[in-house]
Amino acid sequence: MRKTIEELLQCPYWIVDILPSQVPYKNPGQYFAVEKYFLQGKQLDKIKQKHIDLILKLNCYRDISIDEETDVNPSPERISEEIRDRLLCIRTGESMILSEPDDTHLTLYNPDEQLLELIKVLASSEGLFVWKPPVS
Repeated sequence: MRKTIEELLQCPYWIVDILPSQVPYKNPGQYFAVEKYFLQGKQLDKIKQKHIDLILKLNCYRDISIDEETDVNPSPERISEEIRDRLLCIRTGESMILSEPDDTHLTLYNPDEQLLELIKVLASSEGLFVWKPPVS
């Protein structure tokens, strides 16, 4: 039986990000100013294109669906449009990738070992990093 989105949100997760790791709370530097820069217009568009390209490359290797839909492998154009326009749950097997239109990262929930390794390679090809948040 396939896990629901709510169940997947409770599973272990990984971050696909523009940074190689989580920035520590009291880190020197100007994280918030840099984040603000990347969330603006053309910069965010470039990052979203990397997210789209990663998902489309993933779809060459794995079936995907959107949200709770039963339709498998929507068109590349639809995937691209949906990633840019709204919060999107991209399903593959018992895993899910959460994409928000105004975020610089994707969240990968419940990946099996093969999927995680594939995502790491695909992310790297897009200049992105995959890391696991520290356990709190």
